[in-house]
Amino acid sequence: MLSEPGVSEERAVDDDLVRLRYFVAVAENLHFGRAAAALHVARPTLSRAILELEAELGVELFVRPSETTVLTDAGHSLLDDARLRIAEDDLAGLEASGPEDGAAAFTIGITPGVTVSKWTRVWADRMPHLPLKVLRTDVDDQVTALHDGRVDVSFVRLPVDKTGLSTIGLYSEVAVVMVPKDHAATVLDAVSVADLVDEHLLQDPDTVPEWRDAAATARTVERRPLPEMRTTADAVALVAAGIGIVIVPQSVARLNHRKDVTYLPVVDVAPYPVALAWLAEHTTGEIEEFIGIVRGRSAQSSRTAPGPAREQGARSTGKPADRSAERGGGKPRSAGGTAGRKGSTSGRPAKAAKKSRRGRPSH
Repeated sequence: MLSEPGVSEERAVDDDLVRLRYFVAVAENLHFGRAAAALHVARPTLSRAILELEAELGVELFVRPSETTVLTDAGHSLLDDARLRIAEDDLAGLEASGPEDGAAAFTIGITPGVTVSKWTRVWADRMPHLPLKVLRTDVDDQVTALHDGRVDVSFVRLPVDKTGLSTIGLYSEVAVVMVPKDHAATVLDAVSVADLVDEHLLQDPDTVPEWRDAAATARTVERRPLPEMRTTADAVALVAAGIGIVIVPQSVARLNHRKDVTYLPVVDVAPYPVALAWLAEHTTGEIEEFIGIVRGRSAQSSRTAPGPAREQGARSTGKPADRSAERGGGKPRSAGGTAGRKGSTSGRPAKAAKKSRRGRPSH
């Protein structure tokens, strides 16, 4: 979103985030009056902000005229991205307002793409005497940060080396391929690894074993050395330039959104599981409280559900689980900062899905 002449970039960003928060409130309540009440703003102020956002984006976000509040396709497309941007802003605010050096704090590690704002807000209500501190991690140090004491708990992408850890599985994310906006694959709803074997994968092939195995037998061009990349953003910039592709969790693709890049689901790459991990021998009361928050327990049940025994049935305590999504386990690596996994071979690649009449899923 662009700022107007004479308006500072910081002010423009603030205005954008306010409009996005207003939009999400209306989208979640599907009622302008209830959304205005939840936001503690006048309904005309809310309506004006939505109109300004639509004018800036050049699309209608809600169906008009309509007796009820209904999102358009463009509104549905914006909703997930808006939630992620708001969560990132909340996380940045949490980092900026964290405790001073040396002050007591409960520290959580967060791998890219994971949003935790709903849990941090509950923590602030229940544990006001112990502020949260956030440490951004990546695939290479998401577990190391636990072992060296930098974080109390860590949101990690599986598989990881679970030695000495307890984990709770939370959810899985679909794998997507990021390609330039003008890429031939964008006419499809989704792709398979068979459609991508001749592409230049801008990451270690072992991090996407399905692509690695398909390319070993079907690739028709020689693989080139990887260019220098330090971050996922570097890799996505190369995608935009037409140098290659990356296969990442959907939230990572959203986090690295660019106008000249899009993404598509890869139907035969296994989902990316996300889990909460902590040191098994260091299960403190504060960690138990945070586990309760993440699992949705009420404040009372969180306080009365002590000890590791209550969680034993829902945790892994240092032994790798036998799950298809955690194939191979133990030594995830990423090239150029992209998310990665190692694992076993996949089955025969499926054919690419044909584009439906309703069009490609909105991003």
